[in-house]
Amino acid sequence: MKGLRRPDAATRLRHMHDRLARAYGPQGWWPARNTFEVILGAYLTQNTAWKAVELSLDNLRNAGALTLDALRSVALEDLQRLIRPSGFCTRKAPALKAFITMLDTEFAGSLCALAATPTQPLRRRLLALPGVGPETADSILLYALKHPVPVADEYLRRIAERHRLLTPAPEHNRKSYESLVQLTRDAFASDAAEHLVPIFNEFHALVVAVGKAHCRKTADCTSCPLAGDLRYVSA
Repeated sequence: MKGLRRPDAATRLRHMHDRLARAYGPQGWWPARNTFEVILGAYLTQNTAWKAVELSLDNLRNAGALTLDALRSVALEDLQRLIRPSGFCTRKAPALKAFITMLDTEFAGSLCALAATPTQPLRRRLLALPGVGPETADSILLYALKHPVPVADEYLRRIAERHRLLTPAPEHNRKSYESLVQLTRDAFASDAAEHLVPIFNEFHALVVAVGKAHCRKTADCTSCPLAGDLRYVSA
């Protein structure tokens, strides 16, 4: 579309947030009862659907193992069995145990002490844990520990690439993930720091909502709230 002035990518992403908020309303994420459940969910939801995570959480709850104290003492084999519905249990169970060990040895077993750690050192520490990639670390930081950290998932990557907000990466690696995180930060750079936790929370949830409805592996742009932005793709 010749003559159309294209806003920068960060401005467009901020406008996308506003359109999604009008279309879907408040999302109220994360779906968990307390801080530790959020952390468990961040581990368990890797490479699986949330419904499978709910089955694992129900198993843990029914076994009386859905607390930090209980998971300290539960045998690794029992933990693997309880979280099996989420898949990759032989990887996720040791990863959860490693998180608890780190919490106990470095933060006196206190989630409050963990949350009080400055964001960037804490993010580096989480990323050093087995089974923790950037999306899991950022989910823990944002949803469980209330740090102002954007979460960039597969749905956001699809949106950013299909709307040409970022150049498609040849492979989805940490560098491309960090580019999405920085784009999100830039989109909300004018917002007050104290508002960023709820903003990043809602934005991620809204991206998941539109991703599930429209930005699947095969895009369905019919009635998508973001369809109007596609006019900039060929501008």
